[in-house]
Amino acid sequence: MPIVTSFNPNGRKEIKQAISYPDYALLKAKLQYVMQLDKHAGKNGKYLIRSTYFDNFANKVLNEKKEGYINRDKYRVRIYGKSSAIINLERKSKRNNLTFKTKCAISQAEYEKMRVGDIAWMEEDKRALIRDLYQEMHYSQLKPTTVVDYEREAYIYPFGNVRVTFDSKVQSSLRNTDMFNPELPMVDVLEPNLVILEVKYDEYLPDIIKYLLQSVDTRAEAYSKYQLSRMYG
Repeated sequence: MPIVTSFNPNGRKEIKQAISYPDYALLKAKLQYVMQLDKHAGKNGKYLIRSTYFDNFANKVLNEKKEGYINRDKYRVRIYGKSSAIINLERKSKRNNLTFKTKCAISQAEYEKMRVGDIAWMEEDKRALIRDLYQEMHYSQLKPTTVVDYEREAYIYPFGNVRVTFDSKVQSSLRNTDMFNPELPMVDVLEPNLVILEVKYDEYLPDIIKYLLQSVDTRAEAYSKYQLSRMYG
């Protein structure tokens, strides 16, 4: 049986679209017979993701996304269910329409240092991703900019290493980066009748998954949760 993972050193292909809630319900009903529900799902089949995204005063990351740069990087700190049990620094990179992900574990104290601009310790850190982020924070003035919450429902298919996710209830903290505050004020940034569909795979997308995806009407534009989170500033 193939190994299913969201990390591939050769990069992964990605489709990201907004679909209507009725289309989500239809596609979900079909996928359940073909794909397996993600093992991290809660009783309702979903789990909460909270991410803090990094950007600078000139909105470098946001503008590169809007303008469709084929080579760009996005840094974020991610937790699950508003818990500090697992904290990962992640870099999501685009290179010629392929997606690459790198991550390393960090502590809450390390995040808080980044948040207030205490970054000198990062320059010689043993974790390469920390050192890379230091360069971006030092030379491009990247810093934690906004927190994004959303509920994720994920399905996996081993052949082609396919992962299909449905993201809903996308919320933004605007400019508040106190991500470990369980009472952090959030505002809705995704229309309630929409769900963000993401399809990620390696070298090929199996025909059965292609067939199922054809049953829904996807919009032409891709939806970025970070871009949505910056709608109000």
